[in-house]
Amino acid sequence: MAYQSINPYDGKIFKTFKEITDSQIETAIKTAATCYESWRQRSFAERAVVVAKVAAIMRARVDEFARPATREMGKLIEQARGEVLLSADIIDYYAKNAERFLASEDLKPSWGEAEVESSPIGVLFGVQPWNYPYYQLVRFAAPNLMAGNVVMVKHAGCVPQCALAFEKLWIEAGAPAGAYTNLRISHDQASRVIDDPRIKSVALTGSVDAGKIVAARAGHSMKKSTMELGGSDAFIVLEDADLDKTMKWAVWSKMSNMGQSCVAAKRFIVVEDLADRFLEKFQTALAELEPGDPMDKATTLGPLSTEATLETLLDQVKQAIAQGATVVMGGKRIDRPGWFMEPTILADIEPGNPAFREEFFGPVALFFRVKNEDATVALANDSDFGLGGSVFTKDNARGKRLASRVDTGMIYVNHPTSSTPGLSFGGIKNSGYGRELSSMGIQEFVNKKLVRVTSIDPQPGVPLSV
Repeated sequence: MAYQSINPYDGKIFKTFKEITDSQIETAIKTAATCYESWRQRSFAERAVVVAKVAAIMRARVDEFARPATREMGKLIEQARGEVLLSADIIDYYAKNAERFLASEDLKPSWGEAEVESSPIGVLFGVQPWNYPYYQLVRFAAPNLMAGNVVMVKHAGCVPQCALAFEKLWIEAGAPAGAYTNLRISHDQASRVIDDPRIKSVALTGSVDAGKIVAARAGHSMKKSTMELGGSDAFIVLEDADLDKTMKWAVWSKMSNMGQSCVAAKRFIVVEDLADRFLEKFQTALAELEPGDPMDKATTLGPLSTEATLETLLDQVKQAIAQGATVVMGGKRIDRPGWFMEPTILADIEPGNPAFREEFFGPVALFFRVKNEDATVALANDSDFGLGGSVFTKDNARGKRLASRVDTGMIYVNHPTSSTPGLSFGGIKNSGYGRELSSMGIQEFVNKKLVRVTSIDPQPGVPLSV
């Protein structure tokens, strides 16, 4: 595969990188395995010194990290800065809380003693996407390095400079060689890395198709994996919602990162009583977005990450229209240099339309009007995905009741699905399995070992059993 820095604003290539050789992969895995044996012996406090320094460097040099993200995948510069700061927050969160999260648990048996210890398992391999070129790395690296594991990462081909910057960051912070390793490798090489017995577990964030391949490969070697595979999140609006406030979140949830987010709102499900007014205001708000240079703080509509991403979306829209969908607005490429697409709303999407099942990874909103609250739940659940979602209503208790009925890994009331260090992140169905962030994220790749201490003599009245 190609590792190239291409500016989505004008389509110009400004740097190309070669894949590393099989020999270099072998050296990298050997270095990581050696590093693990010493890194795992460090105390939480010793590991936290390095991890916290990574966060401090990111905060001190926000623009230095933000600019490559904007240049390589087109993220609006203010959003890139926000990603860097959120990443630093996540790193600090695990530096401060890892020891507490992984403390031994006393099981309090009826006799003797028993506890569950949490210990690292070794070298982990992660396959990460381009849409949040630091945040995605941090979610994988920070908890696992604090747990005593070491990590190797294959980042996306379109953000190679972000990948290099993040690897150099760990070295600058004092991490030993092999603690964090960036692997610039092909898909075939990645498969061989997964097969390597020195690799103990695998994590992937990406498409469903990629997840099936990687999960099967890991399973063949009896290795645990976690998968975060995207979604088609429902943005449910009940008839009693505050329309003006809801609209601000609708635009943010659809257009943040140009809609290139697993938890972006993708299906806008609005109760009939509010549907016409919602749609009118939504059109007006999206039409106000202005395309421009993502490095300019005034720009409100940036380019998509790659030409392939743009072409995929345009083809999805074309296929949806061919199967009966109505274009409320947009649907076309913007006539200017770079990979820009008009903000788009599609309506009249029936279950037989491929758009009903697909994930639209970009500035395309699917609009559905329904009769009542029960219909919102039925439509929200009629999806192959189950990552995030949101419900908007003035009645929080009603919102919580509805949220409990939606089949998804995360759901918010009166706020779009978002991410903070202390809240778990992950989904069900085709959105994958496993959790990141919060105390749950650090538990995925540790050994939960039962340690039992009791008398050598049989206990009176207690039968022997398996």
